[in-house]
Amino acid sequence: MRTQQVPVNVYETTGAVVVVAPLPAVTPDDVTIELRDNVLRFWAHLRSAAPRDYLTYEWDYGGYEREIELPPGYGSNVEASLHNGQLAIRVLRGEAESPLCVKPSTANA
Repeated sequence: MRTQQVPVNVYETTGAVVVVAPLPAVTPDDVTIELRDNVLRFWAHLRSAAPRDYLTYEWDYGGYEREIELPPGYGSNVEASLHNGQLAIRVLRGEAESPLCVKPSTANA
């Protein structure tokens, strides 16, 4: 199964870079977010749907992945939430001490 590249919206706030991405049909346990060397990477494992004879078949249940190079000066911490199929990741201003790996919460994005 191929991995789907996820479209994102990225913007800066006073204290963070925020990444927002659609991740339909996955749960927070399916998603992993990693920050390493100024590159934010997130992915979600494949979930399977019941076999069907589709009339139109344009997307799969998961197998999502994306890498984003962040501007300098961000990475002191990562906060994330997954709500209604939308993943929101905040990468806080400040230098990273070491690689970070987090799971999203279910709080409102």
